[in-house]
Amino acid sequence: MSLQKRAALAEAVFQRLAAAEPEPKGELESVNPFTLLVAVVLSAQATDAGVNKVTRSLFAAADTPEKMVALGEASLAERIKTIGLYRSKAKHVIALSRAIIAQHGGKTPHDRAALEALPGVGRKTANVVLNTAFGEPTLAVDTHVFRVANRLGIAPGKTPREVEDELMRVVPERFLRHAHHWLILHGRYVCKARRPLCGACVLLDLCPYEPKTVADSSGGNVSAAG
Repeated sequence: MSLQKRAALAEAVFQRLAAAEPEPKGELESVNPFTLLVAVVLSAQATDAGVNKVTRSLFAAADTPEKMVALGEASLAERIKTIGLYRSKAKHVIALSRAIIAQHGGKTPHDRAALEALPGVGRKTANVVLNTAFGEPTLAVDTHVFRVANRLGIAPGKTPREVEDELMRVVPERFLRHAHHWLILHGRYVCKARRPLCGACVLLDLCPYEPKTVADSSGGNVSAAG
C-alpha cells in the first residue's frame, strides 16, 4: 500500500476511533510523572490490572524518588512480588530513583534522552511518559499497537521502531496526542491477538486483515471463512 493510501486509511481509522472514544486514557494508575514512570517499568511482561493491584499501596507509601529509595530494594520487591520479573524490576526502580535524585534534582525528566538513560527505561517507556505525563505527541508501540498497526496496514513494520516511525508518518497531527491509547485499547479489547472481535469492530469495513471473524449465535466468534 502506498504512503498516500496508508495516510488516507489512517485518517479514516482515527476518525472512527476518536468518535467512539474521544478522550482515551491509559489504564495504568499513577499520581504524578514519577509514579507513571515506575508503573510503566513494572508493566513489562505484566498486565496493567496486575500492576495496579500492587502500585495502589506502593504509591501511597512512595510517590517520589526519595521515598522510593528510602523504601529500599528488598521492601519494594516484597510489595511487587505478584508481578513478573519483580526482583529485576525492583532493582531498576531503585536505581532509576537514585539517578533522578542525583542527576535531575528529584524531578522526572521531560526529555527523551534523559529518560532513556535511566536504568530499566527504554524507548517505549519514555514515549509513554512523554505522552501521558507531559502531553507530547509521541507514540509508544507495545504488542497491541504493533499488532493493530500491521493488521490495518497503516504502519507495517517488523520491529516496534519501524511501526513507530511509520505511524508518525501517517497519523494526522490532530490525532497524535491520543493515537497510541486508541490503538492499545482497540488491540486489548477488540482486535485481540488470537480471536479478534471483528463483528464488534468499528473499523471492520476499513480493515484488510484476513481471516475476519464474525459473531456466532452463541455470542462467540467463528472464522468468516467457516
